[in-house]
Amino acid sequence: MKRPKLKKASKRMTCHKRYKIQKKVREHHRKLRKEAKKRGCKKPRKDPGVPNSAPFKEALLREAELRKQRLEELKQQQKLDRQKEQEKKRKLETNSGVKPSNLEPVKEVIEAADVVLEVLDARDPLGCRCPQVEEAIIQSGQKKLVLVLNKSDLVPKENLENWLNYLKKELPTVVFRASTNLKDKGKIIKHLKVRKRAPFKSEVCVGKDGLWKLLRGFQEAYGKAIQVGVIGFPNVGKSSIINSLKQERICNVSVSMGLTRCMQVVPLDKQITVLDSPSFIVSPLNSASALALRSPASIEVLKPVEAASAILSQADARQVVLKFTIPDFKSPLEFFTSLAQRRGLHRKGGSPNLEGAAKLMWSEWTGASLGYYCHPPTSWTPSPHFNEGIVTDMKRGLNLEELEKNNAHSIQTVRGPRLASSILFQSSGLTNGIIEEKDIPEEPPKQKEKKQEEGEDYNELDSDQEIVDEEAGEKSSDVSGAGEAWEALPEESQADESAPSYISDKMTEEEDDAYDFSIDYV
Repeated sequence: MKRPKLKKASKRMTCHKRYKIQKKVREHHRKLRKEAKKRGCKKPRKDPGVPNSAPFKEALLREAELRKQRLEELKQQQKLDRQKEQEKKRKLETNSGVKPSNLEPVKEVIEAADVVLEVLDARDPLGCRCPQVEEAIIQSGQKKLVLVLNKSDLVPKENLENWLNYLKKELPTVVFRASTNLKDKGKIIKHLKVRKRAPFKSEVCVGKDGLWKLLRGFQEAYGKAIQVGVIGFPNVGKSSIINSLKQERICNVSVSMGLTRCMQVVPLDKQITVLDSPSFIVSPLNSASALALRSPASIEVLKPVEAASAILSQADARQVVLKFTIPDFKSPLEFFTSLAQRRGLHRKGGSPNLEGAAKLMWSEWTGASLGYYCHPPTSWTPSPHFNEGIVTDMKRGLNLEELEKNNAHSIQTVRGPRLASSILFQSSGLTNGIIEEKDIPEEPPKQKEKKQEEGEDYNELDSDQEIVDEEAGEKSSDVSGAGEAWEALPEESQADESAPSYISDKMTEEEDDAYDFSIDYV
């Protein structure tokens, strides 16, 4: 059966209703005029321009035209400057999507610090070390480099002890677990009569006393106030360590990578000051798994499935199956399909959301909740930038015996997962970083062409907007420019009796906006 054609609603109305609407509109306009009269707001008069009877009319018009040309030249020069600045930014950008503006604050922290704390994730300590930064610290002078094993509650105790024994052969190492439940700075919390309960595991800070004693002992041996720099890759817990030492949330912390963008000075007391720094910039020449774990923009530059697949290839498949409670898989796509079905991640039509499952797996792996561990190398070999003399200098002036006792107490205190419930991960070794702008590799031709096309599109949009602005202001510049030029003439010519008195007044041209008022009646 053919569907009947629907008719449009008629706009006809009764005279009574139409007259009533007109009456309400008149009352509203009367009310607005009355309020404007009370405020003293008058309707602006239009600028009539330069009349024919005014003297020096030709000079005024020439001056207005010159002013208009100068404005156009200035706009063109500003446009060229913006294009040059955009080209410069595109050259400085790295493949990992991180701007090299972070290089300066990191170098400033290294230069200003007397003691440098390199924060390592206890789940992959070797992958959190940057040989380029450590070499820069050694070359910068008599500075102490101390390793801090953070997130020690996410690895088994046996693995934590093995890593401590491996790392302390080269540099002083502190076992640490930052507290995540701290009061905000300046926030007043009302104390209510509630029943006290034992703190959660995430609320307890482990290793704070040992690190405090180590820094205090060095400060006393140094003989004056010291500055302590905190450096490391993204999401290793640099700001959380500072908050734990200060016992308040003074530095911003987040699950997202690269939250700290500039150096921040935090005084712990009169003798010790801590310098928070942005994260290291990861070199794009690292392995895919290192980029996925250490680069803040890896999930955006790399495809989510590729980044998560690179991490999955380094993990024990059997333990991954047990941890995520999914069936056995033969490929990463099969794993993401099972994970999406398990977590209820679906697209329209019921198909599994593979990208959503990959992002979920990546966020859990780089966050502070999933427990996995790496085995330390079987035999200890010093790093290329270290030798026996440097190792001895780094340990001189520090009370290592007391540090060892505090580390043993921290390992007993921390509650780590069982070995059977953790995932074995194969580390890709030291992660290379960038500390000089000259070390930034050039972009591949394909990515460079793509960014140039994006920049051209942006410039076209910008130029279109400028054309619209110029057309809108062309009319007003002809008249207002003449008025400004009239003001710039000598006072004698302005005082001529033949010239009307209203020409020298500065007026603006504004179009009257029609006020549409409608009232709906039920």
